[in-house]
Amino acid sequence: MSVNVEMVKCACNDCVCIVSTGNAVEADGRMFCGENCANHHQQSVGCEHAGCPCHG
Repeated sequence: MSVNVEMVKCACNDCVCIVSTGNAVEADGRMFCGENCANHHQQSVGCEHAGCPCHG
């Protein structure tokens, strides 16, 4: 039996975003909702998605 995962939670600990595997930004072998999360918030900015408390 196989399972196809289409949506995952962003790998950033503080982020609450769910992202499709096709649109995710992959870094360090994990999937993120965007570049800010994937870059570990080097600029100390959040993911910029409405309603998300993520701020790096």
